[in-house]
Amino acid sequence: MRAVAVIAVVVLLVSGCSAGSASQDAAGADRPVGPVTMVVPFAAGGGSDIAGRAVADGLVATSPGLSISVDNREGGQGAVGYSYLVGKAGSPNYLLATETSLLSLPASVRVAFSHRSFTPIMKVGEDFTLLVARPDSPLSSCAEAVSQAHRRRVLAAISGAMGPDAVVFSQIRAATGADIDTVPYEGGGESMAAVLGGQVELASLNPSEVIGQLRAGRLKALCVFADQRYPYPELAGIPTSVEQGVPVVFAQFRGIIAPGRLHPAAREFWLAAARRFAGSQAYRDYVASEFLQARPAFGADFGAYLARAQREISEVVGR
Repeated sequence: MRAVAVIAVVVLLVSGCSAGSASQDAAGADRPVGPVTMVVPFAAGGGSDIAGRAVADGLVATSPGLSISVDNREGGQGAVGYSYLVGKAGSPNYLLATETSLLSLPASVRVAFSHRSFTPIMKVGEDFTLLVARPDSPLSSCAEAVSQAHRRRVLAAISGAMGPDAVVFSQIRAATGADIDTVPYEGGGESMAAVLGGQVELASLNPSEVIGQLRAGRLKALCVFADQRYPYPELAGIPTSVEQGVPVVFAQFRGIIAPGRLHPAAREFWLAAARRFAGSQAYRDYVASEFLQARPAFGADFGAYLARAQREISEVVGR
């Protein structure tokens, strides 16, 4: 309940501060005017930050004349960044690197936005979650983590109390009855530091966030929450949760949204830029480097995906 109150207060403060500035940000223009800001609603170093910077670079590379800087506006498990974008309604000079917290936050707490508050531009791909532990952990699989959680307290780090990782553990609880205690951090970087430092036993992380630690042997993957193994050689040896008898499958989407109430020409500008990016080597390199499933969708198709996913997530983490 305290988390709900804190998020609500933060959102109200941010919305109030940013609402008056929309007129100063080319609101109503039919294309970006000057530099563009890519808002990342989480701290630097996590999966959202990596995605936002990679997409910003890709858009600049495939759309000459664009200039995009990244602005990390973390807080409130992502609510601060989304609320900031609400205040930029009508401005084509802002984008936001979005992911599943866009849907899980409105399903869990009172916030002043939903996916319908924004203009969907591009679903970049899908990102399955890994459950990881230190090499010296006695746990060697997700099945063992579930089994131990029935007997003792097991602590896991997650990014945001109401974010995508919380959805995974809600699904585990519903499917197995195991109540793994979660400790929310502001991003994947903090979650990884917590498990490496021994503050928690497990962490839920995306491959792009943790691949360096896996390569170095500082962490081990217990499973991927998927029904098929990754095709990438570096991840192909990680068993799925389904293989281990834990029927939980969850893919976080990664995408780009713009403020609501864009001029139709500004919307088309960003859709065209997104399609150029999706057809480029920069996009293919990004997908491969971050171990994503390349499933792009644009505009109305992305909006339809968000509506379907919102219904599914609301069933799991509803108020």
